[in-house]
Formats: sequence, structure tokens, C-alpha cells
Amino acid sequence: MTTVTSPLAGRAIGLAAVPDPVFSGAMVGPGTAIDPVREPSAAVSPVDGVVVSLHPHAFVVVDGEGHGVLTHLGIDTVQLNGEGFELLVNKGDTVTRGQAVVRWNPAAVEEAGKSPVCPVVALEATADSLGEVVEDGEVKAGEQLFSWQ
Repeated sequence: MTTVTSPLAGRAIGLAAVPDPVFSGAMVGPGTAIDPVREPSAAVSPVDGVVVSLHPHAFVVVDGEGHGVLTHLGIDTVQLNGEGFELLVNKGDTVTRGQAVVRWNPAAVEEAGKSPVCPVVALEATADSLGEVVEDGEVKAGEQLFSWQ
């Protein structure tokens, strides 16, 4: 079983509340979303594993069980062309849960007219393979968001 922890501090809101139909409809996969604290911070890895995809606005870490977890920093943030995002690791790096991956500023994303809401998605998972999904309340970086069987 994989325990997926929050890459950010903020408020859990659930995927259905994400202002993007691809995420809110769970087309990418099931999971939850974080409305982050509006201060510069580093998004941290939600699992121990290997960084298989790395962009300024999003990253995927695959754990030892082959479970890939997508952390997407804001909605439509690809349009910012990496401005305001700083990569702290490289694609192919092995990371540990809680290790900083991307530094960013949710407030700046909001000022640029984008939503800073961050989907955290279990890629290629079925909804019934996730348990204990946190969809409301305050969360700190490193606190459990869901378990994945």
C-alpha cells in the first residue's frame, strides 16, 4: 500500500472543487486537491520514489510499487512558462517523501490570473483503490492525503 502525503500546506478541497474539468472529472485519475497557503513555499514529494516527469508547474513521482503520483501546481499554470517556479531536483532523481521538488509562490500565480489550487492525483488508479481520501480541512505538508491499495 502507498501512503500519499500532502505536497503543500493549505486546505484540502477534493478534486470535484478544482476549476478544471479534466481534474474535477477525475479524467487524469482519482485523488484530492489542496488550496495552498498564499506564501512562497516548496512543493514536496508526496511519496518516496523516482521523479519520472518534471515541469515547473507539475511533477510525477513513482514509488517502489509503481504508483505514480501527479502534483499539479495550480490550474493552467503551464501558460506561465515556468515564470515564478524553481526546480529543485532533476528528472530521474530519487526523492524521499517531504523532499522539496519545486519552489513557487501561489499568491503570484493568483496575481497572474490563474488558480493556485493543486490537484494531487493517483495516475492510472481506480477510484475504489484509494482510501481515506482527505477532501476538507487544513493540511500541513507531509500529512496523509490518501492511501492507495
